[in-house]
Amino acid sequence: MVNVLIVGVGGQGSLLASRILGTLYLNEGLDVKVSEVHGMSQRGGSVVTYVRAGEEIASPIIPVGEADVIIAFEQLEALRWIHYLKKDGAVIYSKQEIAPMPVITGAAKYPEDIYGKIAKYPVRQVAIEADKLALEAGNVKAANVVLMGAASKILGGDEKLWQEALVANVPAKFLDLNKKAFEFGRNSD
Repeated sequence: MVNVLIVGVGGQGSLLASRILGTLYLNEGLDVKVSEVHGMSQRGGSVVTYVRAGEEIASPIIPVGEADVIIAFEQLEALRWIHYLKKDGAVIYSKQEIAPMPVITGAAKYPEDIYGKIAKYPVRQVAIEADKLALEAGNVKAANVVLMGAASKILGGDEKLWQEALVANVPAKFLDLNKKAFEFGRNSD
């Protein structure tokens, strides 16, 4: 069984990412359950998606401490959800900072040294400039697919099946751009 938690802020494309991952696992012949939780996503709030795949999946919800991988589209979201990751799991996240409402209103400060805070956990940490790589690919909105490319190195799976999942979920007019974004993420260090 594989448990993947996808977290971000409304409008970052976490739902597309979960569809790509779900399609990949279905094409591998696995039972897949996806559960999407929208927390004020239209107003920049957290969006959380659980993706579980295996021989037989009873529930779509990933228990705390059971995620194999967390894919976070913003670094504070990576820190906010790190407790869901199992020991020796992996967190892949964009270095992008999006200030939540309490920071915007001045009621709180954006946390410093998120990389250092995550480093205290016994997990693999992959932080990439997803927005910059997406811009290089042609559109900053493809940062979600950049992160999926980076995650593909850790999650494994047949490259052909990843490409088929992209084709099945990305509109044709954006496919070439997203294929490029995926490769940039896959080849990132």
